[in-house]
Amino acid sequence: MSRSTPAFSESKPLEARKNATSTAIGRLLGLPAKRNKVRVERAVNVPMRDGVTLLADHYIPVTHEPAPTILIRCPYGRGFPYDLMTGLPFAERGYHVLLQSTRGTFGSGGTHRPGADEPNDAQDTVAWLRTQDWFDGRLATAGGSYLGFTQWALAMDPPPELTAMVVMIGVHDLGLAGYSQGPLDLFNILSWCDLLSHQEQVGPMRGLLRMVRAERRLAPVLNRMPLRGAMDDTSGKATPWFDEWVDHTDPNDPYWEPYRMADALQRSTVPTLLIGGWHDFFLTQTLQQYASLRSRNVDVDVALTIGPWTHLNVDNKIAMPQAIAWLDAHTAGRAPVRRDAPVRVFVGGAKQWQDHQSWPPDDGRRTTWYLQKDGRLADSPPTAASSTTGFRYDPKNPTPSVGGRLMALSGGAQDNRKLEARDDVLVFTTDPLTAPFEFHGAPVVELHITSDNADADLFARICDVDPVGRSVNVTDRIVRCTAQDTAPGHVRTVRITIDPAAHRFLAGHRVRLQVSGGAFPRFARNLGSGEAPGTGTKTRTTTHLIHHDTAHLSALTL
Repeated sequence: MSRSTPAFSESKPLEARKNATSTAIGRLLGLPAKRNKVRVERAVNVPMRDGVTLLADHYIPVTHEPAPTILIRCPYGRGFPYDLMTGLPFAERGYHVLLQSTRGTFGSGGTHRPGADEPNDAQDTVAWLRTQDWFDGRLATAGGSYLGFTQWALAMDPPPELTAMVVMIGVHDLGLAGYSQGPLDLFNILSWCDLLSHQEQVGPMRGLLRMVRAERRLAPVLNRMPLRGAMDDTSGKATPWFDEWVDHTDPNDPYWEPYRMADALQRSTVPTLLIGGWHDFFLTQTLQQYASLRSRNVDVDVALTIGPWTHLNVDNKIAMPQAIAWLDAHTAGRAPVRRDAPVRVFVGGAKQWQDHQSWPPDDGRRTTWYLQKDGRLADSPPTAASSTTGFRYDPKNPTPSVGGRLMALSGGAQDNRKLEARDDVLVFTTDPLTAPFEFHGAPVVELHITSDNADADLFARICDVDPVGRSVNVTDRIVRCTAQDTAPGHVRTVRITIDPAAHRFLAGHRVRLQVSGGAFPRFARNLGSGEAPGTGTKTRTTTHLIHHDTAHLSALTL
């Protein structure tokens, strides 16, 4: 037992069933061998400065040696999967783990309001740790998604005890999460609010089933106009912030300040492992975190791993061994991290991992394909003096979303052929490639376009078309135009910097650019009427003409 055995009089040995399950999980994930047995103290009271008490489960390594502490702050409960997939794997390998329910969730006092109280609550939890005789002064944080946000909240004022962070599919700015591309990221935000509003009523297994069925179950709510009040239709616990988020469409609005932990990217000086997915909701924030930490003139160890994952299917066979190795090196001081390069990315198409010294690994080369008539992409500019391709977007029958950065089982790389058969979706496609073509980084689409309604969205997507015609999405981006852009009927230039990717188009495959007026319900539809999305009910169709001629070189650059 550790040096503070008497302090653990309330602790109990790990249940035999959980011990067996954690052993099986460790083998499945390829984790290093267990170092010790574990005892657990449930529902530990942790006081906050305002008198509120938060509850935590303390996983105690049974060891004679001082052990560092990993703090995991979570709004989703302290049971499955966070006990078996996060708390126990670390505790069984020589760490105290404090798995804490954030304010207003699962027995913790106060009212849950995403983001607002996390910096203070994190600091108060560390202050409490300092009073515990088992705390040896070495602290790390770990976790994914909102558990990443709670880590960045602590890093707004990094405590001196903090030695390392492991942020998986993590977010540091909730305003940008909702509005980084212009329109509200509707499905992801509403389904997350739905999860929070029901999670303490339904239990983990039923909650998982609700998540699997979320797209069909929430369809009536997602389709409602106006968007305000949508959460009232889900019959869950009140989530008043949803209507506020719908009303505040500018992520730079001062309203979002309590939800923004971006300053932590400039203040943190501890070794940080970032793990993300090419189809993860928070991909761009993960890349921003890496770029910010690496750009500073600070000698900080930063590593980045990006796999072919969505928000819901991160491969823990890869993520957890990396996380344990990172903390063993930087917090426990056991062994250096065995990593060939700071950046490790999965290259789609090639289906292989690559190591790089930086991201993106830019060698200066660019390849441009030009939009042509008859839906072609060619490596030479068009020769026609006048040429256009048009489509009509109807918000009453919005172009559906297929795959992509969706927090649903249907997210990620999916077959787009049914979507591309719609008359409100344009496709421009190269001839079959004679040799493999690989790109890393952010594609750029430049469209010269005329619209009869300036209140419109444009959605651009890159797809990989195989020899049998299956069109699979690689990456995409939506932009919101407004009446301020230009008067309707004028040719305007819209430049869309698509979200980054790493992908190889194999010989015989074709590169495809998809252009449409939306991707619903992933993104809130543009009503076309100029009304605010939260209160608007009127709709207006939009007809777009893309110009691709000698005077208007609409193009895709990789």
